[in-house]
Amino acid sequence: MFYEPRLRNHGLRHDPFKALVVPRPIGWIGTVDADGRPNLAPYSFFNAVADRPPMVVFSSAGRKHSVANIEQTGEFTCSLAGYGQRAAVNMTSATVAAGIDEFALAGLEPEPSLRVKPPWVKGAPAALECRLWRVVELPPSGPERGDAHRLVIGEVIGIHVVDGYIREGRVDTGAMRALSRLGYMDYAVLEAATIFTMNRPEVGADGRSATVSDAPWDGVYR
Repeated sequence: MFYEPRLRNHGLRHDPFKALVVPRPIGWIGTVDADGRPNLAPYSFFNAVADRPPMVVFSSAGRKHSVANIEQTGEFTCSLAGYGQRAAVNMTSATVAAGIDEFALAGLEPEPSLRVKPPWVKGAPAALECRLWRVVELPPSGPERGDAHRLVIGEVIGIHVVDGYIREGRVDTGAMRALSRLGYMDYAVLEAATIFTMNRPEVGADGRSATVSDAPWDGVYR
C-alpha cells in the first residue's frame, strides 16, 4: 500500500505511521512549574540526538503542561522506565488538570536531582538531568496553530545510573528491561535475549573496500 499522511487516504482504521517507526524509547519527562509543583508525563516521540554534548529531544502534541513548565523554568528530567514501572508510566499519561502531581497520582516517589530542580522517578534504572536548549514549533497539521507539535531539545547536564546495572565497566542494558513504545496501545520491553553485537566495518587502506570482524567487540569505537 501507499498513502499520503496529509490526505489520510490509508483506508485503515488508524494511521499506521506510529506503528512503523518502532520501537521508540519512552521519555518520562519530569518538570516543575513556576510555583515548584511537580509534573510527570511519558512521551513516545523521544530520543537522543547527539553525544558531544549529549542532547535529547521529545515532541509534544500541542503546548502541554510539560512544555509550559520547561519554557518557564528551562529545566527537565527524563527517567528511563523499566518493565516493572509500566503501570505507572501508563497512569502518568492521564491528561489531568494543571498542578496535579502525577508522581503522587501514580504512586511514585520523586528522587531529588543534583543539578536541576525537577525530580526524577525513584526506582527508574537511569535518569537524565536536562537544561533546555530550544523549543521548536513544528508545522501544524490543520488550520489551527494550536495543534502544532513542539519539539523540545535539551542538553543533558547530569546522568544517574543505578549502580546495580553497571557490570564490568559497562551498563547492562538488557538487565534494565527498558520500556519502548510501539503503535496503537502496544509496548515492548528490551530483554537481554534480544540484544546482539555487530562490529563496525573496517575500511581498507585503499578506501574502496571494507570488512567486518566476527570476533567479539574489543571495546574500541572505530
